[in-house]
Amino acid sequence: MSIKKLSKDVFKSFVDALIASDQQVIGVKEKVQAKGNRFAFDNLQSADQLRLDYDITLLPPKKYMLPQDETLLTFKVAGESKSKIDNSKLILIGVHPYDMIAINQMDELFSQDQQDNHYMTRRKNITIIACDVATPSKNVFASSMGTATVESGFDILLTDIGDAYVAQAGTDKGEKLLAKASGAVNASDDDLAKRKAIQDKNKDALNKHKLNCKPSDLPGLLEKAYDHPVWEEKAKTCYSCGSCNTTCPTCYCFDVQDQVNWDLKTGQRERSWDGCLLENFANVAGDHNFRKPREARFRHRLYRKGKYVPTKIGGQIACVGCGRCINGCIPDIANPVAVYNRILEDIKPD
Repeated sequence: MSIKKLSKDVFKSFVDALIASDQQVIGVKEKVQAKGNRFAFDNLQSADQLRLDYDITLLPPKKYMLPQDETLLTFKVAGESKSKIDNSKLILIGVHPYDMIAINQMDELFSQDQQDNHYMTRRKNITIIACDVATPSKNVFASSMGTATVESGFDILLTDIGDAYVAQAGTDKGEKLLAKASGAVNASDDDLAKRKAIQDKNKDALNKHKLNCKPSDLPGLLEKAYDHPVWEEKAKTCYSCGSCNTTCPTCYCFDVQDQVNWDLKTGQRERSWDGCLLENFANVAGDHNFRKPREARFRHRLYRKGKYVPTKIGGQIACVGCGRCINGCIPDIANPVAVYNRILEDIKPD
């Protein structure tokens, strides 16, 4: 796969050309808010709107593979049903390495067993232009999780080396797209050295919260920590708001409901994000809730990331260190590193 150098002007023209094409182009934009500006993925109307120097987006880019709300099928009461598959194509620009790794994990999970055709169709139709982190966010800990850089999943990976971007094609689709960048030149050894320096720095520097063990130690650690007092200690101030779930790039739980229209003849099956911190998440038939205590739900979230999901995806820890859960938690109890380090005070990993 080729590695090119694009001057800032060449890159801007490249993005504007993509926006002028027949594909929807999504990128990171600055959003004006009362408590300070934030960043979010949104439709681009011009390359001038794109901010690749952002720290972190409010929501992860998973929302384009797994929308907050979607219609899975339409039906007629006592009649036929028809799946509703989204075949639209889009280009997603500015995905950070930790979010790319989260998408890679979801790709594996949604393709297992009876694969989710809704997710997989969207994923196939999305071209991802990732970018190395230029501005660390205040709560990132990707370095501790081994997710500060990424080697696969993207179609193109950008690294800002100052006066230009180094652009690496990661797939045939990315190779063809990069070939459309008029004015791009082959990256020199000096360009590659600058890129390596940035990536090497990020492997250590994206670490506002240091995990005091290896990520691979977490499943064994949690095997011994089910009755640890930390779960109750933290959950005492939990609002069960689910902000940690809904902002997490690796959380993929959802609820499915059938909605009958006013004509009582037609309807649709809808899927919406759900989260294990929400009080009714574990409600089952008969109004039984097998995880009603807050500490049980709080524990489940951390076990899901550090023990349950890793058994499904070859040991990969389902926390990529983005820090969004910390940013969104009002009582400041959602930090996975703080919880794991608290357990490590009493229990040593094997």
